[in-house]
Amino acid sequence: MDGLAGRDEREVTNDGIGSHWNWQSAYPAPAKLNLFLHVTGRRADGYHLLQTLFRFVDFSDRLHFSPRADGDVVLTCPLPGVSPESDLTVRAARLLQAETGCRQGVEIRVEKRLPMGGGLGGGSSDAATVLLALNHLWQLGLPRQRLQDIGLTLGADVPVFVFGRNAFAEGVGETLRAIDLPPAWYVVLEPPVQVPTAAIFGAAELKRDTRPISVADWRPGVGGNDLEAVAVSRFPAVADYLAWLADFGQARMTGSGACVFAEFAQRAAAESVIRQLPAAMRGWLAAGLDRHPLHQLAI
Repeated sequence: MDGLAGRDEREVTNDGIGSHWNWQSAYPAPAKLNLFLHVTGRRADGYHLLQTLFRFVDFSDRLHFSPRADGDVVLTCPLPGVSPESDLTVRAARLLQAETGCRQGVEIRVEKRLPMGGGLGGGSSDAATVLLALNHLWQLGLPRQRLQDIGLTLGADVPVFVFGRNAFAEGVGETLRAIDLPPAWYVVLEPPVQVPTAAIFGAAELKRDTRPISVADWRPGVGGNDLEAVAVSRFPAVADYLAWLADFGQARMTGSGACVFAEFAQRAAAESVIRQLPAAMRGWLAAGLDRHPLHQLAI
């Protein structure tokens, strides 16, 4: 059990720029939760049409940047099984260089706390933090919308992290509308499996015809996750974690899995659940954020 370990309140609430965010800073890449996720159709090119509500929470990877004069982009401590050339952080930095003609280089170090294949947007969040941080550190001056466009070429979830606000999303995830959410606390559990997104979206049994809703019709607790049934049927650990958490509140999966979560209005209620977490299960507590901690790095 992780419980409350690993949180850094200063890191995720400091939204200043200038001296607050410099080469010596640790730049957060927060997790997201999908408060609901519906598949409303499928385009001719195979991409699925979605509706979802993204919420950022204060549990993060952390990225460190060091300048290089040779123009190279170097990733220290690459992820197991992921070549540096295909890593989203390296690709994001090189896209920025190509977009702007920037000749500066960078060394990137990632403190990885968000699980791979967990549905928390870890890789996408890391890429967005690279775009936001290097646009600031290299003094490139690209506007937020341009950074979102670059991010979309890396993955459908990258734009929302650059957008920087909790958002009602449509299309393939790129059409974003900021939404204000009430304060909340989340218990997030990490089943010991990695769920491949492509396998879930490629499943023949996936429900792809959920009726669209309007943002005006959405309320906390409305909607479900259309991907959950597929993940549960193929990964029993996801079903087990959902079943345990459901004893304490409305439990659902985020993204394509594997992580599951429940929302609580009060921190004490969420802490009570964490204290009861079996030793064999991994989980943590996080507060919902109003916006991305690097939101002010772009305009």
